[in-house]
Amino acid sequence: MEGVILPKTSVILFNLGGPDGPDSIAPFLKNFFMDPAIIRVPFFVRWMISRWIAFTRSRGAAGRAYAFLGGRSPLLENTRAQARALQDVLGPDFSVHVCMRYWHPMAEAVLRDVRVEKPDRVILLALYPQFSTTTTASSFLAWDAAALRQGFSVPTQRICCWPENEGFIRAGAQKIQDAVFSCTKKTGRRPRLLFSAHGLP
Repeated sequence: MEGVILPKTSVILFNLGGPDGPDSIAPFLKNFFMDPAIIRVPFFVRWMISRWIAFTRSRGAAGRAYAFLGGRSPLLENTRAQARALQDVLGPDFSVHVCMRYWHPMAEAVLRDVRVEKPDRVILLALYPQFSTTTTASSFLAWDAAALRQGFSVPTQRICCWPENEGFIRAGAQKIQDAVFSCTKKTGRRPRLLFSAHGLP
């Protein structure tokens, strides 16, 4: 590869996002439920619903759940660790950024950072294994809207959807197997496996 000039590439890792402290639980929920991909009703109705949900859940179930996690979501920290690991593998001709859909850093701010780098191309990598209009499509649409507003028109490739990837399936199966074994050993009973909404296509 000596003498070959690689294009300067910005890689954007997309994830859902989550509150980074107790004060951001309600605004995170507002952003989430204001997305027309989440609640398909007219804007004014969605505006009212999103605020009602944010107010009640931030003081109720969501507030208690995040308090159990130290008052914040670990998703940003975990995604940044993935970005650092990917950066190490890709090397200096790439820059890896984290972009969250419903809490910071969001598309508008990430795009400003990417523009400063003047990349030759951009790769959008959704970290949602299964395609959904509420995750992958919504993240890509938010990026496209921000790019349009900022006049950013670099060649862009999208990497989407890998629910059948052998390594992904194997890793998931191994994690489940380890958890079942550990729980059975601890309690003497095989646990019931329940997939959350975030784990389903």
